[in-house]
Amino acid sequence: MTQTTPSTLKKPEKARRKRRPGRGALWLIAMVFLASAVIRLVSGTGAAIAREMSELTHGDVAEEHSGAAELCKTDAETSALLEALLKREKDVEERELMLAQKVKAVELARAEVMQNMTALEDAEMRLEATMTRSQSAAEDDLAKLTAVYESMKPKEAAALFEAMSPDFAAGFLGRMRSDAAGAIMAGLTPETAYTISVILAGRNARAPSE
Repeated sequence: MTQTTPSTLKKPEKARRKRRPGRGALWLIAMVFLASAVIRLVSGTGAAIAREMSELTHGDVAEEHSGAAELCKTDAETSALLEALLKREKDVEERELMLAQKVKAVELARAEVMQNMTALEDAEMRLEATMTRSQSAAEDDLAKLTAVYESMKPKEAAALFEAMSPDFAAGFLGRMRSDAAGAIMAGLTPETAYTISVILAGRNARAPSE
């Protein structure tokens, strides 16, 4: 059985003591590299994520601004169109009101004209009736006077006709019977009888033949 001496025991312990510091340094360097890689990875990933988040955020904000601008533009166009339609409707209402007023004025004027025409026709009818009555009354008066002159004695009637104007005397003599008129004409002065004869002849010449 081999006897272990102190010298043999010390050699392995020294060897182990010499190898331990080298292994620790390697592990430390490996940990440093690993930590650096992790940091770079994490930093790169974080930056990428940050960039993506920033891009997404900016994109959303831009889209929101674009949508808001488009909405504002649409609202402005709609408001302008609505305002134009309201103005057009107001103009149409004003024109319709003016047209209705003109139509009403024309109707009133027409009614007034028709009323005046009716009044004028009534006045004309009354005037014609009055003239007819006047003519009838005058005719009756002339007929009565003619009958009176015919019933008078020729000498007395001749004296009255001598005092009348030739036109007035000719009117009565023209309405009398020929025998009564001849007797009165015989009692007149030649000048008066001639003047009345000329007037009667002129009236007969102007009278229609048919």
